[in-house]
Amino acid sequence: MPPVLPASGRTAVTRLSILDYRNYETLDHRFGNRSVVLYGANGAGKTNLLEAISLLGPGRGLRRTVFTDLARNQGAGGWAVAAEAIGAQGPVRLGTGLVVAPGAPHGAAAGDAPVTLPPRQCRIDGRNVKSAGAFADHLRITWLTPAQDRLFSGPAADRRRFLDRLVATIDPAHGRTVQAFEHAMRTRNRLLAEGQADPGWLSAIEAQMAEAGVAMAAGRAVAVARAAELLGARAGASAFPPAKVTLEGALEARLETVPAVDVEDEYRARLAAARAMDRAAGRTLEGPHRSDLAVVHGVTGIAAGRCSTGEQKALLIAIILAEARLIAADFGGFKPILLLDEIAAHLDARRRTALFGEIEALGAQAWLTGTDRVLFAELEDRAYFVSVEAGSLMAQGADPIS
Repeated sequence: MPPVLPASGRTAVTRLSILDYRNYETLDHRFGNRSVVLYGANGAGKTNLLEAISLLGPGRGLRRTVFTDLARNQGAGGWAVAAEAIGAQGPVRLGTGLVVAPGAPHGAAAGDAPVTLPPRQCRIDGRNVKSAGAFADHLRITWLTPAQDRLFSGPAADRRRFLDRLVATIDPAHGRTVQAFEHAMRTRNRLLAEGQADPGWLSAIEAQMAEAGVAMAAGRAVAVARAAELLGARAGASAFPPAKVTLEGALEARLETVPAVDVEDEYRARLAAARAMDRAAGRTLEGPHRSDLAVVHGVTGIAAGRCSTGEQKALLIAIILAEARLIAADFGGFKPILLLDEIAAHLDARRRTALFGEIEALGAQAWLTGTDRVLFAELEDRAYFVSVEAGSLMAQGADPIS
């Protein structure tokens, strides 16, 4: 049985079961509530395990993959992920998966025809729930992956997605607000492209966009302001640089000096006035979908996108640790689960030591992956080590479980 730490505001995935998921035909493993180190060669399935855990929260997981693509290649097209966890309301069983009828086609398409499949199912303690959003009452999960190493130098859309996930982890309602705005914007864009929409219908949709868009901007602004305050307060107290984070966007800037209800009215009026311009452009040109997250190294003053690879990784870690503390503050003191994929890459020995210390001080369960066990040697007596090889797990001194 894996070692267990005293639970003090600690949420944890203590057992993970998988069926026909990615490169796992079947898996059932008990991990306990300590942090977990998964090590093994590239392609062994380490990230797949983190992704499976990430599906126990709202959204599409850390890779944002189409759910049908999560099924094992040799399987029937369905998959399942289940976990026993220590949640904010006590022990809980969470499960999610995609059920495909025997013989039914699966994948993006069958021939030239699109395939319609049922949405993934979600259960809590054996009872069906409407969506994965219900999982947020029990667990909050956040992550860093190698793909995010390019966050500051990549497109603004990636930073918006990162920011909205951060906000939604703190306030799960934010995710629904983002979806409402994006749905209304797509509808408006389509109606404008068709060129014969009823003006009253467009006005109703623009009212929905204004309401959801201003709520999006306000949620982002509050989260970024709180993160900035926390990052500033820890300046000099951490080996990770004090990232200076700000929001760049017309709605966000307006909300600094104008009541939200007035900003909503203004945005609705601008949308109506911009119909011809947006029709010509083929898209909506103004709104929170154009905002950006600006990050500057707090010591050097250099924009994050111009920092070295190592400093960009350190800034990302600083932001994620700040997010984890914000989650704990808003989640009754319960800490989020941290999924840190290939986290040791680009970190020197000093910062690896600092990261392990920050995780321990936070009191969170972290799942860390890497190809070399030696990078995590300092955690030997504090974490549960598991070797991953071709979809099989081997704990210290244990037989493989596949």
